[in-house]
Amino acid sequence: MSTNTNTSTTTIHQALDQGQGILRLTPTWVPRSFCVPGRRIKLHPDDYYALGGARGGIDERWFASTTSAQNGPLTGANEGLSATVFKDGATERTVLLRDAVAELKGALIGERLWQAYGAWPMYSKFFDNQGALPHHIHHRDEHARLTGQQGKPEAHFFPPQVNNHGGDCPYTFFGFAPGTTRDQVRECLVNFTKGDNKITNLSQASRLEPGTGWDIPPGILHAPGSFCTYEPQRASDVYAMYQSLVGTSIVPSELLWKDTPPERMGDIEYLMEVIDWEANVDPDFRTHHFMRPKPVRPVAEMRAEGYQENWICYNSAAYSAKELTVLPGASVTIRDAAAYGMILMQGHGRMGVWDIDTPALIRFGQLTHDEFFVSEQAAKGGVQITNPSQSDPLVMLKHFGPDNPDLQLEA
Repeated sequence: MSTNTNTSTTTIHQALDQGQGILRLTPTWVPRSFCVPGRRIKLHPDDYYALGGARGGIDERWFASTTSAQNGPLTGANEGLSATVFKDGATERTVLLRDAVAELKGALIGERLWQAYGAWPMYSKFFDNQGALPHHIHHRDEHARLTGQQGKPEAHFFPPQVNNHGGDCPYTFFGFAPGTTRDQVRECLVNFTKGDNKITNLSQASRLEPGTGWDIPPGILHAPGSFCTYEPQRASDVYAMYQSLVGTSIVPSELLWKDTPPERMGDIEYLMEVIDWEANVDPDFRTHHFMRPKPVRPVAEMRAEGYQENWICYNSAAYSAKELTVLPGASVTIRDAAAYGMILMQGHGRMGVWDIDTPALIRFGQLTHDEFFVSEQAAKGGVQITNPSQSDPLVMLKHFGPDNPDLQLEA
């Protein structure tokens, strides 16, 4: 395979034209030094530590990302950034999706988003851990802004196709139990360097269920369980870890203070300010944040046309996501009001001019045909998707940017 990254702006436009408004993306793998991979994201067993033991195992794959991963001083130059790949004669060329957006602007993401953000303002990922993550928080805008970042709302969805096992802890802790006091939480933070600060003793866990999900606004503490999780989110990697011991693993104290402004380092009160207190102790947390799939149209009508589509992330204006299933033997044309990235979860077939398929196993560095970015113009015009299988559904997840015109937020 020959690849070349010296791509002219003219070629980027040609690539969009060749794909008739749909760009093919390369797999984007991200390691986390504090996690053990759950081995459900189809990476070859020999490649989960392809970046070396010091970087940790690869337990994330990022989708439609123009956001750099924040993984400390060893972070690679383009870590976390998606790239598009296309043929230029006999040569396969790649260009970062971030650069393609900067060049194509509204022709790719739509004038609405380009004028409002000047960038693609979200991404999604799989995170795939054998154990639970620490109880951690993503900062709200007012706190993230102090370190030159944006606040980070996110949503979790648990695709059945990548959850053949639940890992070591298929439960997620959210917030704090009603009645928890600020002094109790403050004491946990003071005790962070003393071993187990026991902060999840103050929280409540919910058992995870494949095919469902959760909405998690910024400012809410959460300790994600060990399901492989599809996670649409705002284009930010801001966070701080408030739990000092997870299983038998100590969380470094620098992760407690990550994304704290220099003048507030060591100030426990700042960590308390980052917490959205009322949201964390909400007695109706499940009612407000749990998400079951919602059909976008009456199910009988959709299935008569050969497909079924559900909203799976629908509680935030910052992003949204759908699960599309094309039934065996069906060919359908799907229209959306906004640009989106997609990852194919099951089956094979054709989408527009592209052959698409779901790999059973992916080598690190291997190109695939399971991830694409659909321009707003193509989405509005309608994307034809064909499933030639007589038995296997074709299933994809679609992640959209802010203020999706098709999404009606509930009050």
